[in-house]
Amino acid sequence: MINFLIDLGNSNCKVAFEEKGVLTEIHRSSQGEDVRSFVLSFLEEKSVDVIVFSNVREDDPELNEALSSRCRRLIVLDSSTELPINLDYQFPAKGLGSDRIAGALAVATLFPGKDCIKFDFGTALTVDFINKKGVFLGGNISLGLTSRFRALNQFTKRLPFIKPVENIPQFGVDTHGAMTAGVVFGLKFEVEGYINQYPDHTIVFTGGDAFYFAEKMKSAIFVTPNLVLMGLAQIADYYVEK
Repeated sequence: MINFLIDLGNSNCKVAFEEKGVLTEIHRSSQGEDVRSFVLSFLEEKSVDVIVFSNVREDDPELNEALSSRCRRLIVLDSSTELPINLDYQFPAKGLGSDRIAGALAVATLFPGKDCIKFDFGTALTVDFINKKGVFLGGNISLGLTSRFRALNQFTKRLPFIKPVENIPQFGVDTHGAMTAGVVFGLKFEVEGYINQYPDHTIVFTGGDAFYFAEKMKSAIFVTPNLVLMGLAQIADYYVEK
């Protein structure tokens, strides 16, 4: 039997089928696409054992019910979900994002015995600390790359909405250059601040902008763009055996 994984983020939805830890092709929803239709379209002619659903948006009971009817067991991931590894949250975990849980689980599995910092470059930048015992110590959240550009546009009168480019000036001599350098270097220096403060930690980048920033770092970085799906796959395999 095959399992189905759903990573519903703030900007888009990624899905994949999985069996014994091996992911099939990963599919990503397009901008503005109806999430419910996108997800259910993959299950029309498939026999699925376990579905693991990470959802950082508002709960969708109708989608949950539809998913439940298409599998043996549906796991809607949250802080109360039993995991294959006990992350032993060192903080009140109620309300903790399911994407952060899945990512921390994947990090604890991929880097056992290592103190790690996981940076997830998405709509938000999340910075999570997982110690060498696999304990999720906590983390921080700030604006992601595109969100910073969008904020400058929405909360000012004249600044445009722009997207990051590859060739970044050291400092701007026009509005576009000043915004690009300010946002990209600001986020880069923020991340480097963590890395420099914890020089003995293993650094893991994930999320849509992970490669963009990994190329700009001097430190050794592990880039795993589908870390959340990897964590969901571990959970699916765990529940197959239960």
